[in-house]
Amino acid sequence: MNRFILFCLSISFGLLSSCSSPRILSYPFDNGGRSLNSGASELNPHISGRYIVYTSDRQGSQDVYMFDRVTRSLINLPGLNSFDAIANHPSVSQDGRYIVFAVSQEGRSNIFLYDKEIRQSRNLTSNLQAEVRNPTISADGNRIAFEYTLNGQWDILVYDQLGRRLNIRQEPQ
Repeated sequence: MNRFILFCLSISFGLLSSCSSPRILSYPFDNGGRSLNSGASELNPHISGRYIVYTSDRQGSQDVYMFDRVTRSLINLPGLNSFDAIANHPSVSQDGRYIVFAVSQEGRSNIFLYDKEIRQSRNLTSNLQAEVRNPTISADGNRIAFEYTLNGQWDILVYDQLGRRLNIRQEPQ
């Protein structure tokens, strides 16, 4: 039996937060790739409420998968994954409607937001001329934070669902 150990991070803008401590989740192994654990690499897990999103190479490319802990099954995500892109670091809203993830394609990185209800992905960072990584989404799905770099120093940007940069005042520590 394989086990997922989920470590959670939080970004302290008062906007985004995640679980408070590591958890060990045990699910049966399924060599057919129809469950959370398979013979493929399962990477970058993120848990929010009843949902776990992660990347896996079970179909020959690194794609995003969503697992429902209540029904103990994978959720179909039409329109999310692409054969010519490598997906990384997915994060899911509390209700499971929105998934944010990083994509590497043709030497460029971008942050995409997938809306499960309308089955569409949107590139949030197509106009940002920077390298991006490690997105996370707020519980309500309205804010997306991610790292970006223009000159080798990594900083954090916060966008809304439409890809507009939010100006967040950071409180002094």
